[in-house]
Amino acid sequence: MSVAARFAEIHRRPPAGVWAAPGRVNLIGEHTDYNDGFVLPLALDRRTLVAAAPTEGLTTVRSSREAEPVTFTAATVVPGAVTGWAAYVAGVLWAFREAGLPVVDLDLLVEGDVPVGAGLSSSASLECAVAVALSELAHVGLDLTEVAHLARRAENEFVGAPTGGMDQMAAMHGVADRLVFLDTRTDHVELIPFALAAHDLRLLVIDTRAPHRLVDGQYGERRSDCAKAADLLGVPALRDATLAGVETLADERLRRRARHVVTEDERVLEVVGLLRGGADPRATGPLLSASHASMRDDFEITVPHVDVAATVAEEAGAHGARMTGGGFGGCVIALVDAGSGDRVAGAVTAAYAERGWDAPVVFDAVAADGAGRA
Repeated sequence: MSVAARFAEIHRRPPAGVWAAPGRVNLIGEHTDYNDGFVLPLALDRRTLVAAAPTEGLTTVRSSREAEPVTFTAATVVPGAVTGWAAYVAGVLWAFREAGLPVVDLDLLVEGDVPVGAGLSSSASLECAVAVALSELAHVGLDLTEVAHLARRAENEFVGAPTGGMDQMAAMHGVADRLVFLDTRTDHVELIPFALAAHDLRLLVIDTRAPHRLVDGQYGERRSDCAKAADLLGVPALRDATLAGVETLADERLRRRARHVVTEDERVLEVVGLLRGGADPRATGPLLSASHASMRDDFEITVPHVDVAATVAEEAGAHGARMTGGGFGGCVIALVDAGSGDRVAGAVTAAYAERGWDAPVVFDAVAADGAGRA
């Protein structure tokens, strides 16, 4: 049964529409977004769907993954009033209201296939799907970047997750067979060719089943370290720092944190230059692997599950592999020849079995279109 049919069954009326927003995979550029740096994500073909219709007096949110609905009033909801998964929905209505935009109460039914807790931005996917639905139903004319900003505000200020803006921008600006090259200081977006099938390539996503949580303090600590390093270096953000300058930092932890950000920005720009110039995407593989090493050694955000997946994928023939997402669990991506994908996936699965770990879930990342009507 479709989400629209389920909505009609619950509410005895059809929805006004169904809206969707994708999860995202970040090809490269981790923890650079809140440092005014560069990121290179793609919008996934896995999406969150929201069937919605205006109502009066009370917003009701239901999910196919949750037993009970959550209710609140759009005109009065404030941070802390709604917690858990529904806070991402309530936060969007709150963000619209705080921005002086009209809001309406909605009946909402949510479902989708973006894995939760895997580092693929299921939260931003939900926020953006709700935001495009509300924008249309409340007759608010917003461009893609404005919607992304409101969705990010919901996550930062209502939910309390101190993330950068990459996830929402990828969800809004994604285009099939393109990467979203984003300058997070200016919000300038350039779409970079990424038609892997034409090069007989696949980008595997290896969900390590080690869930990450971005509100447990570790993400915020990394962000604080970066701010301290920038302050010591006398620059507005680490995007403005040089590697030579970073190496002068006396504090070893801050030096390593800053080194990751500065070198990661350089890797993003190098990947963009290669792909923009028409290079075979295989040439980006070593940069993906170098990014993982930097996250492991300098930023210290990997865990054994992701390190094993990245190492084994390369040993099995991947051109490059790295953790993607905020860290402390989540997913690894591996750039592989189309014919070797199953071998790589099998090798990682076998390595997990040897260690007594739950089997990973492996699927292809396909660059898809951003949020809109489903």
